[in-house]
Amino acid sequence: KLQLMESGGGSVQAGGSLRLSCVASGYTIRRYCMGWFRQAPGNEREGVAGIDSTGDTIYAPSVKGRFIISRDNAKNTLYLDMNSLKPNDTAMYYCAAQWEGEWWSALRPETFRLWGQGTQVTVSS
Repeated sequence: KLQLMESGGGSVQAGGSLRLSCVASGYTIRRYCMGWFRQAPGNEREGVAGIDSTGDTIYAPSVKGRFIISRDNAKNTLYLDMNSLKPNDTAMYYCAAQWEGEWWSALRPETFRLWGQGTQVTVSS
């Protein structure tokens, strides 16, 4: 069974950058659509960015142009490069996997069955 583990979170000042990683184990991610989601206290979980097995990507409007999602199937790892961070990017960030999913569904948390434990990102002003 595929298992996911996020890392790379931390505390940064507004305008700073972070790189999140999600290492998969137990199975190859090659045929999975992968996504990054976030959840702030009191808010619903929201899609941030997604990438399917062909490399097609989708971004939430709030992060487009600032965040970049990528995958390295050889390393079984998903990445999220976050730039120009803002205080409202503060949240717990989760990676998730969807078997043979399409890019257009990759911001919808209800379509993902496999989740990591999350990594906290805190952006101060």
